[in-house]
Amino acid sequence: MSHDTPRTAIVTGAGSGIGRAVAVELAAAGWTVALAGRRAGALDETASLAPGAFAVTCDVTRPGDVAALFSAVRRRCRRLDLLFNNAGVSGPGVPLEELTHEQWRAVVDVNLTGAFLCAQAAFRRMKEQDPQGGRIINNGSLSAHAPRPHGVAYTASKHAVTGLTKSLSLDGRPYRIACGQIDIGNAATDLTTRMRAGVLQPNGTTAVEPVMDVAQAARTVRHMAELPLEANVQFATVMATTMPYIGRG
Repeated sequence: MSHDTPRTAIVTGAGSGIGRAVAVELAAAGWTVALAGRRAGALDETASLAPGAFAVTCDVTRPGDVAALFSAVRRRCRRLDLLFNNAGVSGPGVPLEELTHEQWRAVVDVNLTGAFLCAQAAFRRMKEQDPQGGRIINNGSLSAHAPRPHGVAYTASKHAVTGLTKSLSLDGRPYRIACGQIDIGNAATDLTTRMRAGVLQPNGTTAVEPVMDVAQAARTVRHMAELPLEANVQFATVMATTMPYIGRG
């Protein structure tokens, strides 16, 4: 699709962090961005930084909220070109045997079920619109490849997101629906403040970890998003160069 054609994106978890950075990056490039998240005030803050963006409060774990989000976008925008499936939670950093059923479900419901519900709604829209097609980018994690200590729910959910990405890629082929995944390591957001204070390492020590500007992750998402549908970044890893990932553990 020509970059002269208006493009529309939905960004979930857009109220802060990576979601906010991606929304701002896309808006600066001329995209119309629907900002989805649970906190109306935070979405409004993002909207103030992203010209032309609009906010829709949505809990991605609730099918009714997801349906309402996509209906709102359909009313305002001619088509849907991109879903950035970003909403996610990390869960408590506790030993596996101490993790409660409720804590497990809270992580899986957002990171996996929420991603599925949004992807399903985007798939339906992209399949039926004319011209057919679009792109879904899932926010995975380095934990989709290598776990951190005391992160079983997060790690399991992000491994499952990789499976979701692969299935969407396969099932989207006949309809020009491309799906890729970005795995981000230590982007500087409120959620990674603890990295700069010291986090538990696989050898039992605590160490400060480097972080990178979250804008680098946002630029990577924009690059993936703006490829023609004939090309796809299937998996991209962008991370702080010297963080302990290669050789972790």
